[in-house]
Amino acid sequence: MWKKGEMAEKQGTELEGQDPDASEDEVIAFVGRGVEFKGVITYNGTVRIDGRLDGEIHTEGVLLVGQDAVITAQVTAGTVISRGKITGDISASGKVRLLAPGVLNGSVKAPLLSIEEGVLFNGSLEMAKAEPLEASKGSVTPIRVSSTMKTVG
Repeated sequence: MWKKGEMAEKQGTELEGQDPDASEDEVIAFVGRGVEFKGVITYNGTVRIDGRLDGEIHTEGVLLVGQDAVITAQVTAGTVISRGKITGDISASGKVRLLAPGVLNGSVKAPLLSIEEGVLFNGSLEMAKAEPLEASKGSVTPIRVSSTMKTVG
């Protein structure tokens, strides 16, 4: 058996240094190699998948997809970092990072996208600028007119 901490250490080595926001200490669930899961996963925090998943993934947190992972799912997440194979659409409120030798067959909707050399991406991309909180509340920023500005009338 694995000693406590060895599993987390091994998990972190593949994606180590790839995202300072997602350390192995924060991983709340792990779907290992050889594990097959069908259904809907809803969680908060960070989940790492190295096995097979078929269904849906919903989170405000982080989804880490290992190199051996095969995911066929509709993914809604805060952040997605993938080295594996994903077939399906990804919608992220934060960012999507595709790392080699990853494969993505599907659409991506996210304000930030990073694709490393060696990734295979077949699909569409929609990037919307993240709105600041003030703009989403409907506030208006006033414009000051300085004395050097001329008005055309």
